[in-house]
Amino acid sequence: MNDPSSESKATQQAARADFEAALRKGFWRGVWSWLTQSKNELLPFDEVRRNLPFAGQHSLGVQQIPMEQIVGSVGRYRDFDRAFLPRQTRTRGRWESIDAAHLQDVPLPPIQAYKVGELYFVSDGNHRVSVARERGQAFIDAEVVAIDVDAEITPDMDIDEIIRRVEQAEFARQTGLKERCPASEVRLTLPGGYQKLLEHISAHRYFMGIDQQREISWEEAVVGWCEQVYQPLVEVIRSQNILKEFPGRTEADLYLWVIEHLWYLREETSGEVSLEEAAVHFAGEFSQNPLSILLSMIGRIPPAVP
Repeated sequence: MNDPSSESKATQQAARADFEAALRKGFWRGVWSWLTQSKNELLPFDEVRRNLPFAGQHSLGVQQIPMEQIVGSVGRYRDFDRAFLPRQTRTRGRWESIDAAHLQDVPLPPIQAYKVGELYFVSDGNHRVSVARERGQAFIDAEVVAIDVDAEITPDMDIDEIIRRVEQAEFARQTGLKERCPASEVRLTLPGGYQKLLEHISAHRYFMGIDQQREISWEEAVVGWCEQVYQPLVEVIRSQNILKEFPGRTEADLYLWVIEHLWYLREETSGEVSLEEAAVHFAGEFSQNPLSILLSMIGRIPPAVP
């Protein structure tokens, strides 16, 4: 006859070993993430909610959700990494008790989670998700509340990419640029830029009204900005092949940087500076191309004295 106390002790030892293994995996995963500069943090739900314009929410009831799409937490995003491996030992007891329940086939209640796009954020049950992922589960039961957003959001995104996607969708909605200026693709890689573009359009609307001595509609201003400001600078960026000096950036990124650099140069020189001059000067000063940076540094080294 089996001794219940011996079985319980064996379960506790197994759970302790499972936690230690998960903690080691989390440590080495963190090291690898640091070496490769890859994403390894859970997304904080509060920050996502603060930055996204939610249209509403509704309950989806209890359903099975994919583990791979659980990428964030409401309050425990610092306790676990992106794979829900433990990052510290203070929650060892909770983790081990849940693991012991799995080992003894004790049924556990569904977790609670928010769904945003294709992403899930755990509001209750972070340790259950961690243990279940470590034990190889592909799905977990969850009571889900869906948050309605207007942008496509996928599990591979970080917080900055999520914010960019939402800002891009809002910019497209406010400007209708795809329909009004179909030749122009406006895609930024840094958050916060789309609001600046909207400010540029508003400023262009103001000056159009002064030039034409009449009220300019928002739709006219969008087309005017695109055809008279944005697209001409993009053509300069293309003709000067400046984008190659900034790997990973876009023409819209460079538009924002060069137009701000243009204003700076005009203030500094108290004179007229062309788009071409501003673009070339900006590329020379701020190139992110490693070869260009090296050549720039070499050019600043004083010649050796014979």
